[in-house]
Amino acid sequence: MDTLQDFVPVSPYELKDNFFDAVDNGWMLITAGDEQKFNTMTASWGSFGILWNMPIAQVFIRPQRYTFQFVEQHSYYTLSFFDEKWRKALNFCGAKSGRKFDKPKETGLIPATTGHGIAFQQARMVLECRKLYADNLKPEQFIDRDIIGKNYPKSDFHRFFIGEIVNVYLARG
Repeated sequence: MDTLQDFVPVSPYELKDNFFDAVDNGWMLITAGDEQKFNTMTASWGSFGILWNMPIAQVFIRPQRYTFQFVEQHSYYTLSFFDEKWRKALNFCGAKSGRKFDKPKETGLIPATTGHGIAFQQARMVLECRKLYADNLKPEQFIDRDIIGKNYPKSDFHRFFIGEIVNVYLARG
């Protein structure tokens, strides 16, 4: 597997993206693992900001998702953002399990190594994150109880992972 090609490293503080739009409308791939074995999944929930004096990205993954075990077992995860022309691939990665499908083979996405993880050559932006904290959403902590009924009818509450953004790569051109 090659490393990311035609990407420029930048500081997280230089990013100009609207992350509300990038996550909610553009989606992202959460990826964890290594060159021998990794998995990726589409996500449209997450948050970005400053916490503990560091730039962070927070992702939410349900425990039954195959990617969950990879994020649990590895110290780093990546977030890959794509142009709209890759929507079909992101739909596939969100609807099909890596337990049954080789997502890169099925979608044409080309995996590549970063400093500490796996991302995709077709991404327009990649954030590489070092895990700092993880916890489960707890039903008793919800102040707005309607969220539970709307989002957790099976009581399959997400685990959230907070990661320090250690590297950012922007595609050239």
